[in-house]
Amino acid sequence: MRIAILVTHIRPEEKLLISAFQAQGVEPDVILDRDLHFDINRGAEQLAPNGVAWNEYALVMERCISTSRGLYAAAILNAWGIPTINRYATATVCADKLMTSLVLAQAGVPQPQTRLSFTPETAITSIESLGYPAVLKPVTGSWGRLLARVTDRWSAEAILEHRETLGDYQQHLYYVQEYVNKPGRDIRAFVVGNRTICAIYRSSPHWITNTARGGQASNCPVTPEIDAICQQAAAAVGGGVLALDLFETPEGGLLVNEINHTMEFRNSSAPTGVDIAAEVVRYALEQAQAVTA
Repeated sequence: MRIAILVTHIRPEEKLLISAFQAQGVEPDVILDRDLHFDINRGAEQLAPNGVAWNEYALVMERCISTSRGLYAAAILNAWGIPTINRYATATVCADKLMTSLVLAQAGVPQPQTRLSFTPETAITSIESLGYPAVLKPVTGSWGRLLARVTDRWSAEAILEHRETLGDYQQHLYYVQEYVNKPGRDIRAFVVGNRTICAIYRSSPHWITNTARGGQASNCPVTPEIDAICQQAAAAVGGGVLALDLFETPEGGLLVNEINHTMEFRNSSAPTGVDIAAEVVRYALEQAQAVTA
């Protein structure tokens, strides 16, 4: 069985995944996304950069830092009948916050109130329909970058003017969410297949709690409520290997904020006691064996 891992460069997560594959007796082929050259007309019999035909792979794990590279590679490989983790259909939803919000709404998954506008003027209407403070986000992005907590009309107008003047077309899509008054933390839960394997609290005095921005990780027990909302949300986006960001509301319920399809987990195995890489590899090999059986 041949497995490939598609990467931009090898981060701690990829090192953990490679070691976990090796522990299962599988030596994965590591392929750099900058070396890719797809002949769209020729198809899956062409050689990957390492000299192996793409159709020899039972599965390709997509771990690119570049969202666009990862999405297009998965789209091509899936079109050629080569399984990927995650599938393009799932990745393309999770990579776009608006598309995630749409499928969650259609599935009835609790999430923050969300608006989308196309001009600064209608964005003000969207923000004020939610009330101040509100949160402006780019529809694509990660690590908590370019988020803005808007506290009044003056700050909203200033941020919108900057985005309209300096941003690319995606910055001219005004995705607005209600501000959820979190208890100084949020929850990141990890779903692998049909299991919520573990979760962490991400705590910070700042309203952005991402560990990439200094949030501190600690174990969060996976309660029946966490498991239920995670399974519902994961199914809505197509399933696979996912990290879900959850908000605890002042009323005590949970909301799904975002879903990540190329999750980072280097800070999460130690506090939870769960070998996340081993769980991901176990799932990947099950998927690969199902294809080759």
